[in-house]
This record gives sequence, C-alpha cells and structure tokens, in this order.
Amino acid sequence: MALGDFSIFSWKSRETREREQKEYSAWAFPHGQGQRDKLEALLRELRPKERKEFLLMGYLTCKELYERYLKDLGSREGALDYMINVEKKYKQIVSRRDMTTYLAVVLADAEIDESSEYPSADEIDTVIQELNKLDRRRS
Repeated sequence: MALGDFSIFSWKSRETREREQKEYSAWAFPHGQGQRDKLEALLRELRPKERKEFLLMGYLTCKELYERYLKDLGSREGALDYMINVEKKYKQIVSRRDMTTYLAVVLADAEIDESSEYPSADEIDTVIQELNKLDRRRS
C-alpha cells in the first residue's frame, strides 16, 4: 500500500489486505516492533504536542516521498531539495514547518541497523537546522 492507495471501496479479500499490511509494515519498520517503538518515542520527543496518531502519518508520508524522489531524481540532495522547496501536494499531511523534522528522522532511519538505535533528539535537531538552511523560501 502506498500514498494514494487508500480506497473506501476496496474489493480486496481479507487475505490480500492482511498480506499488503504485512508488506507495508515490513517496508516501514524493517527491524520490527522494537524499531517502531523507538521511532515513536523519538518522534514524541521531537514533537511533544503532536497527537500520537499524526506522528507516524507525517513520518511515513515523508519516508515514502523521500524514497520516491531519491529514485526519480537520483541523488540525496535532489530529493531533499525537492521535498523542502517544491513538494506541496501533501501539505495537509506534512506542513512546511514540519517537513524538515520528519526528513531528519527519515535520514536517521535510513542509517540504522537491526539494533534500531536512533540518534538523540539533540542530534536530530542539528540535522533539522542543516535542512532548514536548504529552504530557499526562508531566505
């Protein structure tokens, strides 16, 4: 399941829906529930006022978009620039203000192994500041 694959009128069998959910979970959290728990804790620390159910939605949206643009544009820098300065289609899910926060976590997530040891919130804040420098609209 990917962005835009949601449909109220799904004619898929229960087995197909369950298989797709497992595939999506394996993509989103390849190191399992422990990774998900640590990721949620990090997101809660970075965005303490955000409702829990919205934390993962914003993160997963950014993760999917980043991977798509990384593939399409061929470089990390191109994908980051596009998401920070051009992407508007998903602004109801991820605001411009939150984009760099979620992107910083996506970048950290891409570097972890099965131990799922994420950088601290302070380290993520440093990456957020660097990503904010890429935002041409703030200049």
